[in-house]
Amino acid sequence: MITFLIFAFVGFVAQAVDGALGMAYGVVATTTLLTFGFAPAQASAATHGAELFTTAASGTSHIANRNIDWKLFWHLAPFGILGGVVGTYVLTSFDGSVMRPFIAGYMLLIGSYLFFRSFKKIPSKPVQGAVVAPLGAAGGFFDAVGGGGWGPVVTTGLLGAGGAPRYVIGTVNTTEFLVTLAVSASFVTAILTGHWEEAGDLMDNLSAVGGLVVGGLLAAPMAGILVRKIPEKVLLRSVGTLIFVLAIYQFARYFGVLG
Repeated sequence: MITFLIFAFVGFVAQAVDGALGMAYGVVATTTLLTFGFAPAQASAATHGAELFTTAASGTSHIANRNIDWKLFWHLAPFGILGGVVGTYVLTSFDGSVMRPFIAGYMLLIGSYLFFRSFKKIPSKPVQGAVVAPLGAAGGFFDAVGGGGWGPVVTTGLLGAGGAPRYVIGTVNTTEFLVTLAVSASFVTAILTGHWEEAGDLMDNLSAVGGLVVGGLLAAPMAGILVRKIPEKVLLRSVGTLIFVLAIYQFARYFGVLG
């Protein structure tokens, strides 16, 4: 019961931030699971299992609050799904931890850029299609491998390309449901086909996953409202700060500063 309550709290906080800023649920949930002794692949699989519910609820909230750019949604989804499937195959085949410093470096640069960019006039212009495909593929790949790369890669990339924060965050959050569904299905396929030999018994961790689901579902309805109400400069500044802090944390963990 204690484990369930801890993860319910983690799920609530992570989803509240994710719904408002377009990232953080996967990073926070996966990091917490790793701290509790989950193997990287198990942590990613458990996080995506929980995200099936939370992204559906969050996406519904964003749709209800008209935070979606549907043209961007349909351009982004197929590439995100493709990247997620490939990332799942890699994670269940090799040690995905070697990619962490590269992702952290990307997050550090983009977080700094977005923070300082928030002090200038924020343009609102359509994102070029040529930018969407590589961002979607990379975001899906790193999301599967790292357990939480969709938001940091895709949201930051689209904002950096000049997308309006409200619609970028709403669209990325909603698209994440399809990516999560594809990644989860890929994990199941890897288990059933014997490709993922070190899957372990994920059923032993239902209490933690259940807590993430319940906490996330409680916070998800706030997502669309927060994005619609918070000023764009505040959103952009908050995103930049969040990414910068998460990048420093990832570097600290990778180099053993935090153990």
